[in-house]
Amino acid sequence: MPEPILMRKFYFSLCALLVLTIGVSAAKRPNVVFLVSEDNSIHYLKLYGYGTNTPNIEALAKHGLTFNHAFSNSPVCSVARSTLATSMLAPRGGFQYHRKSAMAKLPPGYKPWSAMLRKAGYFTTNQRKTDYNFVHDMKELWDRGPANAAWRARPAKDTPFFHMQSFAQSHESSLHFPQRVMDDEKTTHDPSKVKLAPYFPDTPTFRYTHARYLDRMQVIDQQVGSVVKMLEADGLLEDTFIFYFGDHGGVLPRGKGYAYESGLHVPLVVRIPKNFSHLIDHKRGTRTDGFVSFIDFGPTVLHLAGLKAHPLADGKPFLGEGISAADLEARNEVFCYADRFDEKYDLVRFLRKGKYTYIRNLQGFYPDALQNNYRYKMLVYAEWRELYKAGKLNAVQSQFHQRRPAEQLFDVEADPHEVNNLADDPKYASVLKDLRQRMQKKLREVNDLSFYPESHMVRAALGNGQAYGKKHSKEINRLADIADLALQPFGKARQPLAKAMTSNNPWERYWGCITAAVHGEAAKALVPDAQKLLKDENLMVRMRAAEFLGSIKAMNPMPALLSVLNSATTEQELMLTFNAVVYLCDYKGYRFDASKLDLKFKGGEVVRRTSYLEGEPRRPIRKNPKKKN
Repeated sequence: MPEPILMRKFYFSLCALLVLTIGVSAAKRPNVVFLVSEDNSIHYLKLYGYGTNTPNIEALAKHGLTFNHAFSNSPVCSVARSTLATSMLAPRGGFQYHRKSAMAKLPPGYKPWSAMLRKAGYFTTNQRKTDYNFVHDMKELWDRGPANAAWRARPAKDTPFFHMQSFAQSHESSLHFPQRVMDDEKTTHDPSKVKLAPYFPDTPTFRYTHARYLDRMQVIDQQVGSVVKMLEADGLLEDTFIFYFGDHGGVLPRGKGYAYESGLHVPLVVRIPKNFSHLIDHKRGTRTDGFVSFIDFGPTVLHLAGLKAHPLADGKPFLGEGISAADLEARNEVFCYADRFDEKYDLVRFLRKGKYTYIRNLQGFYPDALQNNYRYKMLVYAEWRELYKAGKLNAVQSQFHQRRPAEQLFDVEADPHEVNNLADDPKYASVLKDLRQRMQKKLREVNDLSFYPESHMVRAALGNGQAYGKKHSKEINRLADIADLALQPFGKARQPLAKAMTSNNPWERYWGCITAAVHGEAAKALVPDAQKLLKDENLMVRMRAAEFLGSIKAMNPMPALLSVLNSATTEQELMLTFNAVVYLCDYKGYRFDASKLDLKFKGGEVVRRTSYLEGEPRRPIRKNPKKKN
């Protein structure tokens, strides 16, 4: 046979083989792996301009897409992971408190997206951590697999899989060390060379702690590399999307547990496999400024697998067929939230749009530094508070220990650590107005269940939080309107607040007292209205009235609060009241006699507050007398 004919036959055979190969790849569904470092914001990785080198994570970035603006929605484990698992905003679903005092039920028929993947034929595994605040059946969400490389247990080699693996070596507890560790254990990173945030005092303790955490990040990087090597050894690397991200902010103070960039802005790198690069409209090794958050991760994985998210899901996919790089780049807004952290209550809502962050402190009279026993196991937390009490901090370093304004506005590009509040600057009035209105709209769209105290939410809303919020949306809107009176001059807010305090609706009375406390000394004219509420039939209204009156020194609130504590019948009522007691003792100088407590409920997080009030965690930092040779 002539040589040209042979060549043509070979060419056509090769083309047919390529077409067949492409057809097989196109029909096959991709695998997805989540590699999650605990308690880790962008502020510890050179990939984001901070911290330390992470060569294995950087290798993922070289073959994938780095997200400059990824957010965890919540700055704490169980709430962030519940948001991630459900693609639902936690204050809509009723699982916004860390940790749950009661499990929330999801809407009927609504399944976490790992269950949807599993039903569609994926082998789904989770190594080590779930930490959910909602009712779930683990057997419905996850298949079982070995401790490492769990995908190897799938029933057939062509079965697609989703695997999630968490690395705890960067967890907050890794920084719970005594003074002797500082004295005896050197860090790989030089403490003298770390760059501290401007709100931290520059002390050896802060420098050592920061350096120690950078060491932990390099351990995480090695673990990420180990999983990637296993995928490569199994011949699966180029069939698998690998998502590396932090589960929420970092653990140095004002990170985990706080609705700032440091608590919410997480690293996210997605390695794009060669065999499925046709699904992604980005070149490997590039970055995107598009905004994404945990509510979007599930819809994205489902979309890559050819599935649709539940209509009630709050997120939307950011990668996959039909989603262009320009579409992703245009996304520039994210909503986040912070409520209870163990025994410490807060109520903060965070909105980032472009380069601006807007923070709504609905209980701004509480300082960020309000006692949380677990946080204060860290030497730097205790030292920071001691330095503040000793008057040794500058204005920026003192912010953490002082009451907060009702709203804050930050230009994150100019002020990445969010210490220069622009809310009162006339040059930013139009920006403030726009973001304030966006926040107000979002809280009402979500039907934010945190406008009810947790005690009521547990009793009435957890059967289906989304439906409860929708049914009570008008009431929630009224409560949000009362809260927004904190944004007006008191002269304008006085009459509406007085009306709220005399309302027939207990939650309007409740919010009237909270908002009066946010106004602080300016709200003294409301003292007579608040005094009448000290005998209110609703315990939580009584508590808030006493808290307001005590916060402006209009009365000693402790007898009234002791009465509420001894009358409370639920853990949530006790915790809410103890939060006020600790605030008033630590920041307003009142004394509380814990010997007079006669509690009907003594379990759960209540123990942390009683132990603190009895003096157990108040131990000062003691320098180790041992001297080095």
